[in-house]
Amino acid sequence: MEEELSPMEEQDPAAGQGADAGQDSGAVRESAALGPGGQLSPVEERVLGCLIEKGLTTPEYYPLTLNSLTTACNQKSNRQPVLDLDEKTVVRALDGLRDRELTRVVSGADMRVPRYYHRFAEVLELEDDEVAALCELMLRGPQTVGELRARASRMTPFESLEQVGAVLERLEGRQLVTRLARQPGRKESRYAHLLAGAPESEAEEEGEAPPERATLEVRAENERLEALEGEVAELRQEVAGLRQQLDEFRRQFE
Repeated sequence: MEEELSPMEEQDPAAGQGADAGQDSGAVRESAALGPGGQLSPVEERVLGCLIEKGLTTPEYYPLTLNSLTTACNQKSNRQPVLDLDEKTVVRALDGLRDRELTRVVSGADMRVPRYYHRFAEVLELEDDEVAALCELMLRGPQTVGELRARASRMTPFESLEQVGAVLERLEGRQLVTRLARQPGRKESRYAHLLAGAPESEAEEEGEAPPERATLEVRAENERLEALEGEVAELRQEVAGLRQQLDEFRRQFE
């Protein structure tokens, strides 16, 4: 699974967050980029979504270790459905994504453990706002324009509902997103991504009101704080490990 990349390839994570998208791309290139069948498995969808999310929200800790990536896949906030994946399952998904050139691993003598990053924007030639919208749809399933604006703004600023609508329209034109039929009692239609095939119908409680925008924004802030706390805990563990190694090194000369 581990491969050591050249210095040029190791710089790739910083450059792969966005690219100009050609309007004449068509669905053929998207299907080819995603590999056989042109669809992600549910685990691949989660792993790729988490790599994208962490690359945008906590770039200082990106690329991710296997432990950090597994934790991100299993977190309870901003995830629908909530999963309980082990590291072996995540590695299998990474292998499948790497075969499609959607992920890479960075390793070397100066790194304690390998780290993983995505090439989603580069492979599909997506703009930053398109990446953020697709990432949120991968992590949380079908959402309205308002929900996407509130939730995806933690990754890329969305100034208005019109901006989100324009992004979804572009993605719909490339057959990466579809608008679902409006549900009874709902004022707005929801959008779903097509990277994992046609979305299944999602049963919702009748009469349940959609969250207010302020509620969604507070939830997004809480999710970012939770992610940062997890990263800080992991850094503390790494520092403790480095201190132990330093102590052992010093004892060799006593």
